[in-house]
Amino acid sequence: MSAGTVLLIDDEADLRQLLAQVLELEDYHVLQAPDARRGLELLRQHADEVLVVLSDVKLPDGHGVDLLPRYKALAPLAEVVLLTAYARIPDSVQAMKQGAFDYLAKGDADEQIAVIVERAADKARLQQRVAELERQAGAQFSFESMVGASAALREAQALARQVATTDATVLLEGPTGAGKELFAQAIHQASPRRPKPFVAMNCSAFPKDLLESELFGYKKGAFTGATVDKKGLLAEAHGGTLFLDEIGELELGAQAKLLRVLETQTFIRLGDTKLTQVNVRIVAATNRNLRQEADAGHFRADLYYRLSVFTIPVPALRERAADIEPLARHFLQHFAAKLRKRLPGLAPEALRQLQRHDWPGNVRELKNVLERAAILTPDGQPVDLAQLPAELRLAPAPGTPAADATDQRLSAVEARHILLVLQQAGGNKAEAARRLDIGVATLYRKLQEYGL
Repeated sequence: MSAGTVLLIDDEADLRQLLAQVLELEDYHVLQAPDARRGLELLRQHADEVLVVLSDVKLPDGHGVDLLPRYKALAPLAEVVLLTAYARIPDSVQAMKQGAFDYLAKGDADEQIAVIVERAADKARLQQRVAELERQAGAQFSFESMVGASAALREAQALARQVATTDATVLLEGPTGAGKELFAQAIHQASPRRPKPFVAMNCSAFPKDLLESELFGYKKGAFTGATVDKKGLLAEAHGGTLFLDEIGELELGAQAKLLRVLETQTFIRLGDTKLTQVNVRIVAATNRNLRQEADAGHFRADLYYRLSVFTIPVPALRERAADIEPLARHFLQHFAAKLRKRLPGLAPEALRQLQRHDWPGNVRELKNVLERAAILTPDGQPVDLAQLPAELRLAPAPGTPAADATDQRLSAVEARHILLVLQQAGGNKAEAARRLDIGVATLYRKLQEYGL
């Protein structure tokens, strides 16, 4: 098995052949070029394969140090080792500054080349692995990874795609569990800030007295227990995106400091006297009506207007009912793989009940329901009604008397009461019949009569 590909660029044919033989004995596949033009051509053709570029400094048509940026541009993850017959300290310093892995005198090359190339190749392999993991992470949180094709989802995605390539502040509005953080991550992944950090902070997860120090950081001695300097999340997100979930929970003092960040990209850490400069994009999210909160004096109006430069409504699951089926199948496949089970899908009656539910907990609630169902369902069988929670199993079909709480007919009231008692009994019909003081056969007849 090949140890990888090395590109060797040197105008001395005998030395090139000798070094190639040494590397081939170490199981490397060696590409050879006599000059910079041919070397760049080969690198362009094999950019995804080359781990290490071995380049002479003095080539007939170029200087190795000057060619370094071109090598790195064509193969950013490859490492470059420069070879020279006349080692000069200024050249070696300049080469290292421009990203060379090493600078090697030709007289030492015979003995050291295999060791240096292996070290360079190890670093290149690690960089390729990191890049692949980053690519996978990016794909996981991209717009393309979002499941569903409803009009409401497409509209929100279209807005998010438009703003993603800018540096504009974004406010995501929508109920809890609707997927606001997924939208924030997709905006970051589609932005020029993608290589930099995406940092998420749930403002409701911290006590108000700790929230400011987590966000802005502090200097040693700022308060009792501050024994070392602490970088806040704003500094951690430098160059990237800071996602502030449940922004409405931010207390007024922290709101004033955040407003300064949005306007000047500067802030002062707790206990510090100097400004800290950052370059960060803010994406905020809320399940409240911040306009009403601002009007009531519970949220700074100037911060609200600064946050709402570009507002995106993230739809509740009930507004994208067409997405329930693909979401359910997606989650079921995920949990089946996690549990190492084969789950063919959803039984038709189970799917119908999922589609009838109002989903107050939105996508997060649907995900939790499917995880429970995946655990309960025997291997090789589809999820059926028995694996759904009682409140979903007993949900009436739309249009039945029990589904309309305003219907005051005696039959509708009785149907609603039977459904309530069944829910309280956890779906146990014998227990429900006992509580209703009727026979089980009578209960079954009424369930059939009312379409429950």
